[in-house]
Amino acid sequence: MLGTSINPIKPPSSSASWNCYYCSCETRMATLLSSTSSFDYYNHSLHFLFSPSKLHSPRILASKLPELRFPVFSPSKSRVFCESKTQEGQIRRCSPLLEKASLPSNGALASDEWKAVPDIWRSSAEKHGDRVAVVDPYHDPPSTMTYKQLEQEILDFTEGLRVIGVNPEEKVALFADNSCRWLAADQGIMAMGAINVVRGSRSAVEELLHIYNHSESVGLVVDNPEFFNRLAGTFSSKATMRFIVLLWGEKVCLSSGETHSVPIFSYKEIIELGRESRVAHIDSHDARQGCKYEIIGSDDIATIVYTSGTTGNPKGVMLTHKNLLHQIENLWDVVPTEAGDRFLSMLPTWHVYERACEYFTFTHGIEQVYTTVRNLKDDLRHYQPQYLISVPLVYETLYRGIQKQISTSSTIRKLIAVSFIRVSLAYMEFKRIYEGLYLTRNTEQPSYLASMLDCLWARIIAAILWPLHVLAKKLVYQKIHSSIGISKAGVNGGGNLPMHLDKFFEAIGVTVQNGYGLTESSPVVACRRPYCNVIGSIGHPIQHTEFKVVDSKTGEVLPPGTRGIVKVRGPQVMKGYYKNPLATKQALDEDGWLDTGDIGWIAPHHSVGRSRRCGGVIVLEGRAKDTIVLSSGENVEPLEIEEAAMRSSLIQQIVVVGQDQRRLAAIIVPNKDEVLQAAKVSSIVDPDAVDLGRDKMTSLLYEELSKWTSECSFQVRPILVVDEPFTIDCGLMTPTMKIRRDQVVAKYKEEIANLYK
Repeated sequence: MLGTSINPIKPPSSSASWNCYYCSCETRMATLLSSTSSFDYYNHSLHFLFSPSKLHSPRILASKLPELRFPVFSPSKSRVFCESKTQEGQIRRCSPLLEKASLPSNGALASDEWKAVPDIWRSSAEKHGDRVAVVDPYHDPPSTMTYKQLEQEILDFTEGLRVIGVNPEEKVALFADNSCRWLAADQGIMAMGAINVVRGSRSAVEELLHIYNHSESVGLVVDNPEFFNRLAGTFSSKATMRFIVLLWGEKVCLSSGETHSVPIFSYKEIIELGRESRVAHIDSHDARQGCKYEIIGSDDIATIVYTSGTTGNPKGVMLTHKNLLHQIENLWDVVPTEAGDRFLSMLPTWHVYERACEYFTFTHGIEQVYTTVRNLKDDLRHYQPQYLISVPLVYETLYRGIQKQISTSSTIRKLIAVSFIRVSLAYMEFKRIYEGLYLTRNTEQPSYLASMLDCLWARIIAAILWPLHVLAKKLVYQKIHSSIGISKAGVNGGGNLPMHLDKFFEAIGVTVQNGYGLTESSPVVACRRPYCNVIGSIGHPIQHTEFKVVDSKTGEVLPPGTRGIVKVRGPQVMKGYYKNPLATKQALDEDGWLDTGDIGWIAPHHSVGRSRRCGGVIVLEGRAKDTIVLSSGENVEPLEIEEAAMRSSLIQQIVVVGQDQRRLAAIIVPNKDEVLQAAKVSSIVDPDAVDLGRDKMTSLLYEELSKWTSECSFQVRPILVVDEPFTIDCGLMTPTMKIRRDQVVAKYKEEIANLYK
C-alpha cells in the first residue's frame, strides 16, 4: 500500500547548518514502525536514503525524487529519530586515480598508478579526451560519447549509487546487454568499491534468480522495462531488493503492483543525482572533511562472474582488480591497437572475454561500436572495423556467407573463385614451411641439411604460386575484404577455431588470431601474436603466465609433444569461487595452478626446420569431460569429428554421442535450404520440389557426414536429424555460443537410445 508523496525540504544555504538539516529530513521522512517486523524493509530503506552517513546531498533527493512514496502509518505505533551530530563520517571508498580530484587536498590517498580497473578512465580521458570512445546506434536514444564524456558519466553513476545508499563491498546485480550505459554502470559500481554481479537478458529467469540470491546482491540494475517485467513476478516474491535501476526505457512501462515497495530509479535519475552530489561534495570543504576515505585495493574483488559452462550449475568466479588489470596491461602484445582503431562489440559484454578486451582497448583510444548478431553483417560493411573480437560461430557464419556467395555465382565466377582459393591455400601451406611456422608434435629435430632442402623446396613452390595468389587478392579477396572489414585482425576466443576456418581466412588474407582463456583466468592466458601466428594453435602464453601439461591420473608433468591436462598459473587467475570452497580447492591447487580441464600439448622446440618458430605454443584438442568412452574402452575426442563435419554446408550443427556404446552416433541440425539444393543437384527430388522427406534427408546427410569425416580416427554410424536448432533461448547453447552438450543429450535421451536398438 502506497502512502502520500513527501514534499521537498529546502536545504540550508550554509554548510554549518547541515546537521540540523539532516535531522529535519529524518524528522519528516523517517516515520518508522517500531512494533511490526514486517516493515523492517522500510526502516532500512529510509535509513539509507536519508541518513547523513549515506546521503551525500539531501537537496538532491529532495529536489529530484519528489515522486518517491513511502508508507505512512498510525502515529500511535510509530517513532521518530534523529541522528546525532557526533555520528561517524561516511566511508567513501574510491578508485584513487579516477576520483583524484575529490580526494583530500593533502594528496596522501591519490595515486598516479592504476590500483583499480576504473582508474583507466582518468588516463584515457587525459590522453584521448575528445576522441569518440563509444558508438551505440541501436538503443533509444542512440548515443555517441567521447572519452571525456564517458569518464564523467562513470563518475556521475558512481556518485549516484552512493546517494541511494550503496555501500562498499556490497554486491549489485547488473543484468543487461551490450550498451554504453552497461559500461557506465559496470564501472560505476566498481569505482565506489562495490562488487557487480553480471549476466545478460537471455538467461533463464530461474538462473538469474539463483545468481542474485546466491551472490547476496542488494539491488538490481536491469536493462529495460520488457526484461524487468519478465523478472518482476519471480523476483518480487523470492528476492530482496533495496533498489532497482533501469538502464533504458521509461518507468511507466513497468508492470504495476509487482515491486511497489522498492524504489525504482531511471538511469538519468542516477546520473543527475550523482552529478549534483559531486558538485556539492567538491564545493563543500566541510563535506569532504566529514568523510572517511578509503582506497580500493588491487586485491579487492571487482566482479563476480557466474560461469556459463556447458555442464553443471553456474559457479560465481571472484575476479579482483589485479586480475583484470593484468589483462589490461598485457594484451597489447596480442592486439597492438592504435588510437582511432575501430572495434565492433557484439559478444555479451558481461562475459569476461569481451569485457577484458574492452577494458584493454579503451586504454589505447579506440572507437567501439556496439552491434548485434542481427546487424553484424551490415555493420561490418558500414563501419569497416580494424578488429573484431568474437567466437568460432561468428567466423563460421562469415565463412558460410562467403561460400554461399561463391556457390550462387555464375559457373565461370565460381570456378575462378574456387581455383584461386585452392591456389592460395597451397601457397600459404608452403609459406608456413619456409617461415618455420609449420606445427608439429614430433620431438625429433631434423638435420640441418634436410631442413635447408625442405625450406628451399617450399620457397620455390611458393614463388611459383605467388603471382596467382596476388591476382586472387585483386580479383576475389578484395571484394570479400570490403564486405567484412577486419583490416587488421579478428581475435577468436571462447572456443577452439576449426582448422578449415583457420586456413581459409589465412588464405584470403584475413588475419585471425586464435586465443584461449577461461572465466577463472580473467580470461586470456594465451594467444597467437601477429608476428607468430601458428595455425592450429592457441599461441604462446601471454606475459607472466605459466603453462604445464600433466598426466590426468598421476599428475606428473609431461614433456613437450605429449598430450595431457593443461594447467595454468599467473596473476590473472581468480581468487576463487564465491561461497564454494570445495569447488575452489578442486580447481586451484596450493601452488596456484588452475586446472583448465582441457586436453592439450606444448609444441617441442626445434632450432632448425619447418617448425623452428613453433616451440612453446600450446595446442588444445578438446575438453577432458567431453571425452567419449566407448564400451570397447576406446577414448574418443568428439571435437575432431564435429569440426570435420562442420565443413559441410549441409550441416548447421552437430553433436557426437556414444558414451558406453559400441559405436558413435550424431545429432545433426541440417541446413535445410542447402540440403534441398543438394538433393536437386543429385536428382534425388524434382527441380521444382519445395521439401525433402525425412528418410531422404537422413540418407543424404549420412553420406555427407561420411565424406567429410572419412579421415577421422573414428566413424559415425547412426545419425539423428532434428529440426530445432541449438540456441541460447532454448538453453542448448551458452551465451558465448558453445553447445551445451549435456543439455542436448538430455533433451534427446530417448531418441538417442532408439538409435542403438
